[in-house]
Amino acid sequence: MLASSEVFLKTTNNINPDIAIILGSGLTKFFDEKDILHSLSYEKLPDFPQPTVQGHAGKFVLGSIHNRKIVCLYGRSHIYEGHDPKILANPIRVLKDIGCKLLIVTNAAGSLNQDMPAGSLMAINDHINWSGYNPLIGKNDENYGTRFPDMSDGYHQFYRNQLKEIAKKNNQQLFEGVYCMYSGPNFETPAEIKAAKVMGASAVGMSTVPEVLVANHCSLSVVAVSVITNLAAGMNQTKLSHQETLENAALAEERLINLIKNFVRDVKFDDTSRNN
Repeated sequence: MLASSEVFLKTTNNINPDIAIILGSGLTKFFDEKDILHSLSYEKLPDFPQPTVQGHAGKFVLGSIHNRKIVCLYGRSHIYEGHDPKILANPIRVLKDIGCKLLIVTNAAGSLNQDMPAGSLMAINDHINWSGYNPLIGKNDENYGTRFPDMSDGYHQFYRNQLKEIAKKNNQQLFEGVYCMYSGPNFETPAEIKAAKVMGASAVGMSTVPEVLVANHCSLSVVAVSVITNLAAGMNQTKLSHQETLENAALAEERLINLIKNFVRDVKFDDTSRNN
C-alpha cells in the first residue's frame, strides 16, 4: 500500500469509497459543500505528483452523493509538466488501495468531427496512445497487476453501456468515440490531426491514457467522458488556446456533472468484475 493510501484512510477513519472521479481541465464543481466529508490537498499526499497547470486545483475530496461514497480528484498532473510517467501511476494505485471499484475519468478534448462541436460530451470507447509514454514501463509491481495487461476492453463496455442508457433516459446527447493522446504541451498540428482522423480518432487531448493504462493494470474498471472544448487544429480558422479550453469546459460543466451524478445514482456494479 502506498503512503498516500495510508494518509487517506487515517484521515477518513478507513472509509472505502466505491467510485473515484478524475476531473479534467476547468472542471471544478462536482461536490456541493454539504456533500463533502473530507478534503486533502495533494501536498499532503506523499506519493502524488503536484499539478502546475491552471484549472487543476490539486485536491483529493471525499464526499457522499445518493448514499454512495465517492472520492474526487480535482485536477491531474500531465507528462508535459515534466513528471516521470511512472509517478503518474500513483494516484490511480491509491484509488485501488482505498477500495474503489470504478474510476470515472473526464477530460477536455478537441473534436475531429464537425458534427461534434464545442460543448459536446463524448464517451470514450478506446484510445490511441500517440504520446510516446507509458507509466507501466519499468519493473512491474506484481502487487498491482500482471506484466502484460490486456486492453481489449480498456473502457469497460459494461459500464459504458449503462452511461449511454442513463444519458438517453435523461435526454442528454452523448457522443461516443476514440480518444487520441498527444504528449503536449503544444496543441496538435493540422497534419497530426489529419493523421489521427485516418487512424480512427474522434477526439484529441493530452491526458487520460496514462491513468486508464494504470487502472486496467490494477484491475480497476474505467468509464471515461471527454468534454469537447474546441474543433482540433486546422478544422477552422481559430487559433487554439488553453483559455478557450477552460472557458468551454466551464460552459459544459453543468451537463457533465448532471450526467455523472445520474450515473453514480443508477449504476449497477459488475458482480463478476475483476475488482471483486
